Amino acid sequence: MPLLSAAQNGVISHTPLALQRAGLVDYEKALSVQRSIHADVVSGARENTLLLLEHPSVFTAGKRTLENEKPQDGTPVIAVDRGGKITWHGPGQLVGYPIVKLAQPTELVGFVREIESGIIAVCQEFGIKGQRIAGRSGVWVSDDRGDRKIAAIGIRVASGVSMHGFAINVNPDLSEFSRIIPCGIEDASVTSMTKELNRVITLDEVLPIVEKHLYETLVRVSA
Repeated sequence: MPLLSAAQNGVISHTPLALQRAGLVDYEKALSVQRSIHADVVSGARENTLLLLEHPSVFTAGKRTLENEKPQDGTPVIAVDRGGKITWHGPGQLVGYPIVKLAQPTELVGFVREIESGIIAVCQEFGIKGQRIAGRSGVWVSDDRGDRKIAAIGIRVASGVSMHGFAINVNPDLSEFSRIIPCGIEDASVTSMTKELNRVITLDEVLPIVEKHLYETLVRVSA
């Protein structure tokens, strides 16, 4: 996988979690890498790992996605075995895949809430008031302009180890979301850190902050 940062060959080793930065990686290639790492973490051959990367433009659909929520122009959609519905990934969006042996693998909702807390802490460092909204997963910005989703989460746990993960809209082309009903939610919009702050935010700015907060989060919940 091409590296986003050359520091230590892109792998920053800690115990009990490795943080690996990768660059722009095809979604299906990244999924194959995830599955390989997942098998190693399950067997104990590898430590818990958080992959951080970007994808070329792609639509992915969780198991609960309805046909009317997909693009209606024949654009391909990749079906995946995660929770949630359809979403878009693309350049300018930071995607994180935590492949972690969980201390409480049956508490998936609790794990999702922990990831939300980590992302909310990231937003706060940039002066964005990220929050949860009852009945809606992910991290949101909400004010008199309505509810706007800034980060999506879709997780699967198999053999006690998580895979798939989260996507934070740093500075992506938000128009791609207009081609679908993102996460199956029709009465809210999608936003980005750049849009909320009215200035360009880069992945290089966000990466170390995500590493800090999500490292703390994942170590706390890992076995």
